[in-house]
Amino acid sequence: MALHKPPSEVKMGFVDGMFKKELLNRLIGSVFVLVGIVGGILLGGWPWAFIASAIALGSLWELYKILSTKYRLSIAWGMTGAIVLLLSVSFGLSYSVTLSVIAMVAFLVLFTEVVRRQNTGRSYALWNLGGTLCGLIYVVLPWSFLIVIRSQTWGYVFLLTIFFCTWSCDVGAYLVGTRFGRTPFCRKVSPKKTWEGFWAGVCASILCGAALALPFEFPPMPLVLLGAICGIAGQFGDLAESVLKREANIKESGKVIPGHGGFLDRFDSILVNATIAFFVFEVIG
Repeated sequence: MALHKPPSEVKMGFVDGMFKKELLNRLIGSVFVLVGIVGGILLGGWPWAFIASAIALGSLWELYKILSTKYRLSIAWGMTGAIVLLLSVSFGLSYSVTLSVIAMVAFLVLFTEVVRRQNTGRSYALWNLGGTLCGLIYVVLPWSFLIVIRSQTWGYVFLLTIFFCTWSCDVGAYLVGTRFGRTPFCRKVSPKKTWEGFWAGVCASILCGAALALPFEFPPMPLVLLGAICGIAGQFGDLAESVLKREANIKESGKVIPGHGGFLDRFDSILVNATIAFFVFEVIG
């Protein structure tokens, strides 16, 4: 007579199987990202500027598609402005050029809506202006900060620390939250996130920052501080993207990276971490 496993064991085996499959997909995607990011940072110069710009443009496109589910946007103006902005930073031009690019995009969007209203009797200036500029500020500026940081003497150290601490936070929060998470952290935005996972991510990021000080032969405190920033702010950056997707009623911003979704899904934490790190080191420096 055939023996059947109890339903509880079948369910547990299914959950473990799904967990392992998802973990494998995330691992494959992580290796792909790791090689590209670390290789670009170590090479620096134009290779890094190209990689950072490509991710920025891909992320911006995904964000515009999300926003387009609710609003009318001038995506062409936004993408063009992003390209000019990233080129200006890559060529080492002043950030005053960057600000002027953002201002010009704003006026081009408004002029587009003037023409639209004149020809059709309808316009979407309020939504279009906010949505188009939002993409440049939320996505493109942080990646431009990463290009600028790499051009500094110890830039590669800070960039590698930002990325490795962010990834360590993601892994720590995911593993602990999935297995041991019991207390919801932000249920109405991201139901699967827990306080157990949150603090595991923070600890993993700080430990990563401290550990990187050894191979880099760098004073530990700046990297520990950077680890703390990435561990805390990065998780709120993830929630920031989650609320956008929840309002748009989508699960992922794209499907470019196996196990991770789109560029915006994979690098949402990096956006806020890069912004805060750039601000801190500009003030200190």
